[in-house]
Amino acid sequence: MESAVGDSGPGGPDGPGGPGVQFGCASFNQDATSLALGTKTGYKLFSLTTVDKLDCIHESEASNVYIVERLFSSSLVVVVSTTTPQRMNIYHFKKGTEICNYSYPNNILAVKLNRHRLVVCLEESIYIHNIKDMKLLKTLLNIPSNPSGLCALSTNHSNTYLAYPGSTTVGEIIVYDAENMSTVTMVPAHDSPLAALCFNASATKLASASERGTVIRVFSIPEGFRLFEFRRGMKRYVNISSLSFSPDAQFLCASSNTETVHIFKLEQVVPSGDETATWSAYVGKMFTAASSYLPAQVSGMMSQDRAFATVHLVTSGQKNVCALAMIQKQPRLLVATADGQLFIYDVNPQDGGECMLAHNHRLFGVDDLMPAQACPSYAATVALPASSPITATLTGYSEDGGAKNGEVIPEHEFADGPVCLDDENEFPPINCCRDGTEVGQGRRS
Repeated sequence: MESAVGDSGPGGPDGPGGPGVQFGCASFNQDATSLALGTKTGYKLFSLTTVDKLDCIHESEASNVYIVERLFSSSLVVVVSTTTPQRMNIYHFKKGTEICNYSYPNNILAVKLNRHRLVVCLEESIYIHNIKDMKLLKTLLNIPSNPSGLCALSTNHSNTYLAYPGSTTVGEIIVYDAENMSTVTMVPAHDSPLAALCFNASATKLASASERGTVIRVFSIPEGFRLFEFRRGMKRYVNISSLSFSPDAQFLCASSNTETVHIFKLEQVVPSGDETATWSAYVGKMFTAASSYLPAQVSGMMSQDRAFATVHLVTSGQKNVCALAMIQKQPRLLVATADGQLFIYDVNPQDGGECMLAHNHRLFGVDDLMPAQACPSYAATVALPASSPITATLTGYSEDGGAKNGEVIPEHEFADGPVCLDDENEFPPINCCRDGTEVGQGRRS
């Protein structure tokens, strides 16, 4: 799941305190079984197992959280605050302990997780860590300027792909193998810069949208072949805030700053041999046959599909994040909005159409809203006095709080006292060490 409200980071126009986001962030975990919220007073984790009841499974106090990401259903959660926007804190929330914290040379704009990798995106660099021990494996330096921190990490541990913009002027996508540390391909996806990216669960498909927001494309991975094109509208440009595949990759949803959320069906249109085919189907066949004689732009327009299903939100103009999930054995569309609400809709996988609202949850009160103030710049942040060093115990993590199915838990899982990762030859260093003293700014590798 590659979507988050407010993931532009502290320096972006839609960051905390910006006009588009009233609270810090909202993000679904990788399989949409959990929702994480960051606010000015802390962060909350909700379980998404039922429609009528939303269980808050954890709540923690912190100042102005604008990134919070949970690793599947484990106890590992990553938190970034505008108080120190260049520092990432990793917690074992069930034990109430900090695993470690890492500092970077600039504001953190996005954090992505899967079972093998943790990726931190800055404006002009990306850091790839081994999630088991947080060792820095690779630093991608001098990437094209990415002020929104746009990136996507596949959730499939067998195909750990990372996607990020390859240009500031057109919609090029760099697909990077974060397991073997090599570039896989460059996909020329759009004529204008990218606005949204998302992998499906098996990492065989990648969806993208540009800043214009009119066309959504789906590509095969790792080949980069174009599979589908969907047109969400031609009347106006929109800001697409999130894309999300269904668990089986048969559907793709897209939300934007408009009141409509679109769901597209990923199916190849096969001509029917039925003589009772409708007139519209007949015309469609004629268009398909004629497309081979027309310029690429024209023929492309004819092959694009309209939305299979739609949702009309009560309000528009605010950022939101969407996800498709199976809840209580039924397909649902989840939409978390910037005013602190979660809408759950029923989806008809056969007929589509307008989705029916199943439930609406209020996620927090007015007191949790992020204050409307400018976020600190990196220069202003590093000028602040250093905080007291924190002695962190590396507690380790797993889905059930311990070893499962023969999974090897790092040695620090069983440590009796504070443990520090080896940061002598790594950048960034963890800001806590065995003796509790703070480590200075590290070297860039």
